Amino acid sequence: MANEDLTKLKIEKKDRQGAPRAHKRALFWIVLFLLFVVAAFLLWGGLGPRVEIETTTVSQVYPSQGFTLLNASGYVVAQRKAAVASKATGRLEWLGVEEGSRVRAGEVLARLENRDVAAAREQAAANLVTAKAGLEQARAEQDDAGQAFSRQKELLSQGIVAQSEYDVAEARFKRAKAGVAGADAAVNSAAAALRGADVALEYTLIRAPFDAVVLTKDADVGDIVTPLGAAANAKAAVVTIADMKSLQVEADVSEANLGKVKEGQPCEIQLDALPDVRFRGVLHTVVPTADRSKATVMVKVRFLDPDRRILPEMSAKVAFLERPVAETEQRPKTSVSQSAVAARGGKQVVYLVKGDRVVEAVVTLGKRIGDQVEILSGVRPGDSVALKPLDKLKDGTKIKTAEK
Repeated sequence: MANEDLTKLKIEKKDRQGAPRAHKRALFWIVLFLLFVVAAFLLWGGLGPRVEIETTTVSQVYPSQGFTLLNASGYVVAQRKAAVASKATGRLEWLGVEEGSRVRAGEVLARLENRDVAAAREQAAANLVTAKAGLEQARAEQDDAGQAFSRQKELLSQGIVAQSEYDVAEARFKRAKAGVAGADAAVNSAAAALRGADVALEYTLIRAPFDAVVLTKDADVGDIVTPLGAAANAKAAVVTIADMKSLQVEADVSEANLGKVKEGQPCEIQLDALPDVRFRGVLHTVVPTADRSKATVMVKVRFLDPDRRILPEMSAKVAFLERPVAETEQRPKTSVSQSAVAARGGKQVVYLVKGDRVVEAVVTLGKRIGDQVEILSGVRPGDSVALKPLDKLKDGTKIKTAEK
C-alpha cells in the first residue's frame, strides 16, 4: 500500500514553472512603474526646463521721489567754525572741555600758566593806587596854594604886603595846579597800564567765541601754546569748535542742471549715517562761482529741523523738489517696480522668488511713485520678486536667475 501511494505522487511541472513566471511579471511591472515615476520626476521636476528670470526687490521709498527734479551729493559743513587759540604764548595749565562738549559764548575753555602775568597785573593795580594817592596830595597842595594866593591878592590890594610876596604865592599856586594835572595824568597812565595787564591776563584764559560744540582737542595740559605755532612741538590751537546751528549741506550741481535749482527751493536731505531718516531742507544759496575742473557749481542747503545726530563732515544726498513735502508724505511706503506687477484673473499679482520656484502673490496697489507703484498688502520690504518675463510664469514655475 505504501508503495502504491508513493507511485501515485508526481510533480506538476506547470505549477513549478508558473509561479516564478508570475513573480517575474509582477517584478517587471513594478520596475517599469518605478522607471516611469523617475522619468516623470526628471522630466517635470529635477531636469525639467527652467524659466530664466530677472528679479527685483520690494523696497521702501519716499513719496518725494515722485516729484524730485534733481539729486546731488555733498557733505555737511559748519558755516561757523573756529580753531580757538590764545594770543599769548604759554604752557597749557588747565583744559576744561573734551570732544563733544557743548560750550556757551564767553565760557572759559582752557587756561595758560599766568603767574607772571597775574603779578604784573597786581603791580599795575598798586601803581594805580599810588597814582591816585599822589593826585589827592596834589589836589590838597593846590587847595592850600589857592587859599594863600587869594589872601595875598587881597592884602596886596590893601597895600599891606609887598608885590614880591604876592608873586611868590601866585607862583606856588601855579605849581600846585601843574602838580594836579601831572598827578591826574599819572592816574590815567596807571589805569591804562592796569587795563593792559587785565588784557594780558585775559589772554591766558581761552574762551569760546560763540555757542558751539567741541569737535577736536588739539592740545593737552603741559603743551606750549603759541599764536603762530613756530616753536618746536608748539600748538597753535587748543580746541576746534563749530556752531551746530550753522550746519548746511554743501553739494555740487552740474552746470547743465543749474537751471533746475533756485534759492528758497524745498529740498530733502538724506545722510548716509542715517539712511532711514529724511530731513527737510531749503536751498540757502548758490555760490556765485563755478569749478572749471568739474564743471559744477556749489550750492548750500540749510536744515529746517536741527537734529543732534547731524554732525559735520557727514556724507549727504540732496533731492531738489518741485514742491514742499506734505506731512502725509514724510513716511516711507512699500513699493516695487511697476514691471513686476501682472494681471491674472482680474487681480494684480507678483511672483515671489522662493528658492528655485516662484509663488504667485496677490497684491493691493496704491499710488504711483515715479517708476514704482505703492504696495498696500501682499508683500513685505526685502522680498525678492520676478521682474520679467512675467508672461512665462505661473504659480510654482521652476526658475533660474539671469546672470548679470
